[in-house]
Amino acid sequence: MDAFEYASPSTKEDAVKLLASRAGRAAVLAGGTDLLSLMKDRIVSPARLVSIQSIPELKGIRQEPGKGLKIGALVTLEELTDAEVVAREYPSLRQAALGVASPQIRSVGTVGGDLCQRPRCWYYRGGFGLLALREGRSMVVEGDNRYHAILGNAGPAYFVHPSSLAPALLVLGAKVGIFGPKGPREAGLDGFFRIPQREGETERALLPEEIVTHVVIPPAKGLRNATYEVRQRLSLDWPLAAASVGLAVEAGQIRSARVVLGHVAPIPWPAPEAERALTGAAADARAAERAGEAAVSGARPLAGNAYKIQLTKVAVKRAVLRALGQEV
Repeated sequence: MDAFEYASPSTKEDAVKLLASRAGRAAVLAGGTDLLSLMKDRIVSPARLVSIQSIPELKGIRQEPGKGLKIGALVTLEELTDAEVVAREYPSLRQAALGVASPQIRSVGTVGGDLCQRPRCWYYRGGFGLLALREGRSMVVEGDNRYHAILGNAGPAYFVHPSSLAPALLVLGAKVGIFGPKGPREAGLDGFFRIPQREGETERALLPEEIVTHVVIPPAKGLRNATYEVRQRLSLDWPLAAASVGLAVEAGQIRSARVVLGHVAPIPWPAPEAERALTGAAADARAAERAGEAAVSGARPLAGNAYKIQLTKVAVKRAVLRALGQEV
């Protein structure tokens, strides 16, 4: 690990100043479960680490009447799973957090860190860059791509988005709070993630001198929501495919639906085809199965990852059944 400066400000204003004064050579330190690994492998070598752990307003879970739930960026995954309001109204979010199967990581990993973590692509982690290009050609397409994207992979990005929480938060209509030199802003989470098109771009719409401060989730209002992940091992591992769903059900019929896929595309991937398959359908297993089929209708598997199509179908079907209380 290369030498670096360390700063621990007590306000978000000071944190932003410390980031800005290093002109892109500073990094935000929250739980550190991802950043420190990247630094040890010299994938990133920030000249300054700005710890935000001492900023009180970035902590805590608060239910605001009429506005929904505000979750501080420093809330740990363990705090998220322990919160009664999350378990009661936003089970998809709790299920996603519990998918991080290591209690040690859940105790230090944060909500903001989960949204901002970098891809687990072994080409990126091996030092070949986010797009893994060599002489203008993708190493992923011509190499080992068994864990890469089957959706949103028309190029040049083939990695899969690593966030456990993002699909559920998107289904729940969450917004992300951001603070930077120009002050606070709040943006829909669907605009926070992006697919990089050239070297130097990142997979999130966050400037180097900005920090994530919180996430706001609107009131659930009876929305039936759930997350289901398919993984190789139930112990600490990243899913091979995941799905989060939100359903409005009335008199046994699905009135509206939201479906977002995880770990199968460079961003959390909305599945409008699956939503159309569910909307107006009877709330039963047949609708769940049709939604799974529809979710992968646009999939473009690479040479080594076609198996992910079936896993994604299963994730969608079981997430729908879980949301309907029909899980087997």
